[in-house]
Amino acid sequence: MVKTTEDQGSVGGFRVLGALLPYLPSLMLRLGGSFLRLKRDAKKAGRTFQKELLRQGIDEGTAAELTEIYLVF
Repeated sequence: MVKTTEDQGSVGGFRVLGALLPYLPSLMLRLGGSFLRLKRDAKKAGRTFQKELLRQGIDEGTAAELTEIYLVF
């Protein structure tokens, strides 16, 4: 049986996936940790942003709205 180039291409794709499979759990943990760190830093920045808005004299409702807009990404 002769393999066509389509069959060879699909087998090559599975080989790459099989080679990367052992690294996926550690990669997922690192990406998850980075995401949580990003969210923590964004929350801290939002608190600082809102505190500065209030210090500058903006009322609480407007400061909360602006902070919510600031944190959406």
